[in-house]
Amino acid sequence: MSDLPIIQKTYDLIKWYVPILNRLPRDHKLLLGDRIIKGLYELLEQLISARYAKEKLTQLESLNPKLDILRHQTRLLLDFQLIQAERHEYVGKLINSIGIDLGSWIKQQRQKTY
Repeated sequence: MSDLPIIQKTYDLIKWYVPILNRLPRDHKLLLGDRIIKGLYELLEQLISARYAKEKLTQLESLNPKLDILRHQTRLLLDFQLIQAERHEYVGKLINSIGIDLGSWIKQQRQKTY
């Protein structure tokens, strides 16, 4: 059974982003970097759990705020000049792509319930 595109995109985001976050200055890595990393891993875990859940909608809807938190935390990295603008733009596109997939999955689940 192959992964859903949203799961693969989240996996790829983690693979790309975590090494960058691990190179943050210590004071930022221990606070902001670790929070972002934890949020990314939780997002992946919850997407995989939702894939197998009978009632997916509630689980999926709870992920939207988590994605928004990741967006804001990433923007903080840019504002603190901890990542380059190009990297911020790239990670923003990855997060938005995951958000689009999540929105489509939520819409699909809503149509199933009505």
